[in-house]
Amino acid sequence: MAPSTVRGLALPALLTSLIDRGLWHHPGDEVLARVIPWFKDPLRFVPNPPQMEYTSRSMDMFADDPHCAFFRQARGSRGVAPLELPWLDVEQAVLIATTRNPGDDGALALDYRTHPSDPRVVGSDFWTDAALCRWRVVATSFSGFVASLGL
Repeated sequence: MAPSTVRGLALPALLTSLIDRGLWHHPGDEVLARVIPWFKDPLRFVPNPPQMEYTSRSMDMFADDPHCAFFRQARGSRGVAPLELPWLDVEQAVLIATTRNPGDDGALALDYRTHPSDPRVVGSDFWTDAALCRWRVVATSFSGFVASLGL
């Protein structure tokens, strides 16, 4: 099992192992509702590194368009201070799940600002404040997220 990278970021070894063994899959809507009760839209898991690379490109569009501040995605390297939640630093993130329904725009991401090998998992929250997206912690580590899902 060779380490996989997406957007120049090494995927957690646990994620690579789950993908290699065919165990990285959606655990069911009921499980996700228990783990992320505030996330209202149904999700689909991004199945592999090439698809994560492709899917994560959408973050660049939102970060590079000044009219898309609603999504709270930016490039940390362009700021004068560290970019913190509720903003997502797209240079330090990889999308691992997206909403099932086109146009819903929700996602879960690995957020490498906390740890390079076991990043936290964050989710886009469009429900707490309908006027502005807020990125929130889903799990303080990817390994904790996997454990909570029972994968």
